[in-house]
Amino acid sequence: MMRRIIAAWVALGLLGGTLGCSMAPVAPHQEAAAPPPMEPSPSTTSESARLKDALTGREMSPSEVAEVSDRLLADGQALNDQQTMARLELVILKTLKDPDKTHRAVLWRNLGIIHYHQQKYKQAEHDLQSANELNPKNPRTHFYLACLFAHKGRIYEKSGKTRASQQQYKRAAIEIGLARKLEPSNALYKQDIKQIIQQENGK
Repeated sequence: MMRRIIAAWVALGLLGGTLGCSMAPVAPHQEAAAPPPMEPSPSTTSESARLKDALTGREMSPSEVAEVSDRLLADGQALNDQQTMARLELVILKTLKDPDKTHRAVLWRNLGIIHYHQQKYKQAEHDLQSANELNPKNPRTHFYLACLFAHKGRIYEKSGKTRASQQQYKRAAIEIGLARKLEPSNALYKQDIKQIIQQENGK
């Protein structure tokens, strides 16, 4: 399902840093044989090697880490490469200890996106809130916060906690509204957040 979603998202030409919760929704989930694993692209492989070097030898500057993480998180194949994402996570965590705070909002946001795709939702929320405190005008941060709150709303909804569910959906609506206001031309942000979450969960 994830690979089909990635393919649809890439086809829409949304690679300009507008990666969605789990990319753009596609047709409803149907049980089918799993496609063969996608091989990392050459650019992903080289970036992964660069990240390995940053962990074992040559340091990367905060601006380099911000640029590399932006590139990798805009690449659907890279998101499926667990080793690359694990390395990127470690490099970002290491870079966040750097006294240079110039790129800290981007680093927190990208760490939150990694944790979101790893389904570490509590960590992702902390990261994204940290990014939002540093830069409240980043639409992508608000979009991922909307995804997180919608996920929480869905969990509460399934367990019969209607009031808690409604509160989370309201928070999601506020965040997606901010994303749309900050970047009204982004087609991904115009979609219904509940529908995106349902597609992500294959239901």
